Amino acid sequence: MNAPLHAPTAATELPPISDELLARYDVPGPRYTSYPTVPAWVDGFPEARYRQALQEADPELPLALYVHVPFCWSMCAYCGCNVVISKDQGRGDAYLDDLALEMDRVVDVVGRGRPVRSVHLGGGTPTFLTEAQLERLAELIGDRFLCEPTAELSVEINPSVTSLEQLRTLRSLGFNRLSMGVQDLDVGVQAAIRRTQTFDETQRFVDYARGLGFGSINFDLIYGLPRQTTRSWAGTLDQVLALRPDRLAVYSFAFVPEQRKNQRVLPAHELPRGREKVDLFRQAYKAFVYGGYEAIGMDHFALPGDELAQASRAGRLWRNFQGYTVHRDVETIAFGSSGISDIGGVYTQNIRPLGQYHRALEAGHLPVARGLALDLEDLERRDIINEIMCNLHVDLGEDGEVRFAEELAMLAPLEADGLVALDGPVVRVLPPGRLFLRNVAMPFDTRLRRPGGAASAERFSRTV
Repeated sequence: MNAPLHAPTAATELPPISDELLARYDVPGPRYTSYPTVPAWVDGFPEARYRQALQEADPELPLALYVHVPFCWSMCAYCGCNVVISKDQGRGDAYLDDLALEMDRVVDVVGRGRPVRSVHLGGGTPTFLTEAQLERLAELIGDRFLCEPTAELSVEINPSVTSLEQLRTLRSLGFNRLSMGVQDLDVGVQAAIRRTQTFDETQRFVDYARGLGFGSINFDLIYGLPRQTTRSWAGTLDQVLALRPDRLAVYSFAFVPEQRKNQRVLPAHELPRGREKVDLFRQAYKAFVYGGYEAIGMDHFALPGDELAQASRAGRLWRNFQGYTVHRDVETIAFGSSGISDIGGVYTQNIRPLGQYHRALEAGHLPVARGLALDLEDLERRDIINEIMCNLHVDLGEDGEVRFAEELAMLAPLEADGLVALDGPVVRVLPPGRLFLRNVAMPFDTRLRRPGGAASAERFSRTV
């Protein structure tokens, strides 16, 4: 391991978790990237209701824009994203034509020149687009929206298929944050998940990006992949610490082969589970916190000067479909196939198949596939769940002990197990509870308790 950058404290290691505790709480459960969760959304959600949400959204609130670029050169075996496999970059031109149509439809409702606080390009692989196509995409956005001078412009990249020229183009267009999919740097693990990315090319990209002036670099790691062991994982953690990204996301691998056919090629018998999997996260937690990072929410880490760490210390961290964020008071509009918007108290997800997405736009529609209009109870419970998932603490209010008596009773066993502390209407997550944040949030998810709403292995990954 690298030498510690500060004296270790009790916070540098998560407490041990007994096998009995693991067995009790290792159940299917939502990840709570949203509440209500996607299975509760309605297929065939009315386009008119989305238009109404766009029209009625608070014009004083800045926007966050998400653009989904679905194309990838090949399919990684672990992937859970909505992707289209292609080697024809010419498809990017037709897709940009569709994005232009969709943006025009939205601008017709919300007005041109709305202020934008953040733009995120996700995928898929956004750098499937050529430099000229990336320039056109930036132009599409800039012609219709007004990015604030301090706007966060971020893009997801895969160093294995991204060129230095594309990095230069992105920086020249104003992009200032990179999110790099790393997952694991061990050769054996990479072979199992069908993704190759060496330490040297990762280091080359990090160094080059910093030289270009990218102000923040995030790494995505995944624990629980086939062939991961504490020994192999230690090597990856040491290499990541040597590169010292500003932020780290350390996601639990969601093995859902019933939903993701590409995962069926994985050697399932080599997946770490239960104790083995938890030990991988505890190992990462200790390595990163001991190495100078602060633990953020459920599975993120950030250097102390990073705005995520600052927001976490101040108890104002928030969460959206792209992960943890400091931007709480924004409305999100997503463009592209399968993109998810969150605006005016409404969630909508775009049509996923590219042909159907195109035909809906050609017919003059907003390409909505499904969605949900949140009621007042949904909005309140979304805030509660987000406070738990983000800030590890929630105050249910003056009458919270009465209004949420059932939920607090459901949390009592978690308190007995040392995962949470209950003080009247205040719920506080204790250090061992970081491993079970989804379990802590689930009692407040009333939709799980409705007929047909119970968590199942078919819809949700396991919480551990």
